[in-house]
Amino acid sequence: MSIYRTSVEHPVTTLLLFLAFAILGVYSLVQLPIDFFPDIESNVIMVMSSYPGASAEDVETNLTKVLENSLNSVSDLKDLSSQSKENISILTLEFKYGTDIEVATNDVRDKLDMVNSVLPDGASVPLIFKFSADDMPIMIMAATAEQSVSALDKILDDDVATPLARVSGVGTVSVAGAPKREIHVYCDPTKLEAYGLSIPTISQIIAAENRNIPSGNIDIGSDTYTLRVEKEFKDPSELLDLVIGYSGGRVVYLRDVARVSDGLEEKSQESYTNGVRGAQVIIQKQSGANTVQVIRNVKKAMNDIRKRLPSDIRFTTVVDNSENIINTLNSLKETIAITFFVVMLVVFLFLGRWRGTVIVVLSIPIALLASLMYLYATGSTLNIVSMSALAIAIGMVVDDAIVVLENVSTHLARGEKPKEAAVHGTSEVGISVIASTLTMLCVFLPLTMLSGFAGIMFKQLGWIVSIIMIVSTTAALTLVPMLCSRWLRPGGSHSKVYKALFEPFNRFIAWISRGYAHVIRWCTGRRTIVVLTFIAAFAASVIFLAPGVKTEFFPHSDTDRISVNIELPMGTAQNVTRDFNERLTAEIRQAVPEIRVLNSTFGQADSDNIFASMNSNGTHVISMNMNIGTASTRERTSAEIADVVRAVVGRYPEIHRAIVSEGGGGMGGASTIDLEIYGYSFEETDRIARELREKLLASP
Repeated sequence: MSIYRTSVEHPVTTLLLFLAFAILGVYSLVQLPIDFFPDIESNVIMVMSSYPGASAEDVETNLTKVLENSLNSVSDLKDLSSQSKENISILTLEFKYGTDIEVATNDVRDKLDMVNSVLPDGASVPLIFKFSADDMPIMIMAATAEQSVSALDKILDDDVATPLARVSGVGTVSVAGAPKREIHVYCDPTKLEAYGLSIPTISQIIAAENRNIPSGNIDIGSDTYTLRVEKEFKDPSELLDLVIGYSGGRVVYLRDVARVSDGLEEKSQESYTNGVRGAQVIIQKQSGANTVQVIRNVKKAMNDIRKRLPSDIRFTTVVDNSENIINTLNSLKETIAITFFVVMLVVFLFLGRWRGTVIVVLSIPIALLASLMYLYATGSTLNIVSMSALAIAIGMVVDDAIVVLENVSTHLARGEKPKEAAVHGTSEVGISVIASTLTMLCVFLPLTMLSGFAGIMFKQLGWIVSIIMIVSTTAALTLVPMLCSRWLRPGGSHSKVYKALFEPFNRFIAWISRGYAHVIRWCTGRRTIVVLTFIAAFAASVIFLAPGVKTEFFPHSDTDRISVNIELPMGTAQNVTRDFNERLTAEIRQAVPEIRVLNSTFGQADSDNIFASMNSNGTHVISMNMNIGTASTRERTSAEIADVVRAVVGRYPEIHRAIVSEGGGGMGGASTIDLEIYGYSFEETDRIARELREKLLASP
């Protein structure tokens, strides 16, 4: 018994089978997490080591080169690059796609263990980070305060970062740019000389006295007590009574040679939000966690955290990656919905029967939902690639069903019984339907075999379209004939409304068909001319049109974020950078009224702030993040706004280097070109870089 007759003879079984597909598809849809791109496997490892007090040249010579020579021999290594900055060395190892990153990490660790003993004194043990897209911040919040500025760092660290780190899916929470409390001791050089004291001596005495010292145990009767001497200062004024020496038979106190001030750290990273001093709270997710769900959990937790904070602390969202993801996917959802209704309308117009339209259109949700089962089973996300695959396939789903329905209708018009018409009509076109599906699979199934980064991005598309086509063909050969045998009947008389709506359209289609018949008749009589014409058209398009088609790695997207990284001349004082930042941000806000939030950060990051250390920082470096709102809320695109910012930055000759990028410089942002100059002399490479920069700026 053929599959066509089986489905017609057992309608309940056929219906329940496809109903099960639909239910499992709906369940998968509810459970699927959403993200912007498919999960991208990590193939990058970063190695970081700090060398406090060392210049960039010393870091390169004594630390970076030692690490490079050791890591050059790691297997499957594709590229090794390094950055030598003041106090820190960062090496980036890129491996071939498909390399087991855990094995590569162990290889790197073994190589580092071999050179730890020859690293310079004072250099820290190298730290290893497996870097991937999951390590990029998914959310950045700016915190500002009025009365609580001096305690902002401790408040954010204890009452914000710690609770957020316990939120499901959150990997790391960092606080950057917060003003830190610092006790300053200002010594009088004249008095120090008079008493025979020095700054290092006073520093050692303060460090020795400001300690809680364990002092053993004491037994009293049947009880044992632990003793400790509490000598940590509770108030800065206690420092003034500290004994720092003796002179002329009298005790010398700290108040005799110095004054104590309770203030803020002088040389620290500073963060400003819309011109107000504050701090950044940077949130990174765990590997494999869903971006949108993690940010939802963070926002929910922040509602409770705000209630426990001082009333003057305000939070502003600078970067929220979930907004762009949700907006993009909502746009694709609208596209799929519009496509669905347009397909349904076109099918209804050409078939002229609502029952036939319902039979055909039922194939669409069943096939789409079945493909979602694949995403759920493989642990994938609903992202821009999978949604695009659904939008691509939605128009192809109904092709097979229309062919089967039309042939069944022809058999019904000849007077056959509905069941026999369904079986015979389907069997006549079954091979043709299967053949057409196989040709589509020949196009999309090879995408599932791609390797490397292209495979990561397009494997989902290949699988989804292939599954949709297979399910839609199965539905066309089983579900459609079964429904035709139950719903379709030989055509009878039509109502006046039907005639008024469809007779003009049918006459138009008949006119098109007659014209098409004339064209076919003319072409079959002049086969040589037709073939040569199409060959010439193909050749002309390849020769004249194809070279003019622009290419890029990722299409440009209109994002809600613009980032700016500015480097002033090396050695610029922090107070000079602060004044320059104030002038520049004011001019940028005036030129770009679309800016909702402008956050700028400058200064040397602490060595214990891993995220800040991995990025360019220093007293001469300014990093900006601008939230310009979604594309629907402004007239100018993010590319146009970025050009305006570049023009503003270009008017300042004191800027050594400036990079303006959209979307934080990620995929889909503005295209960039990196020119790397290698050499053994900083002076020579800098000279060549300046000459190249001048020539590029002079080029139109």
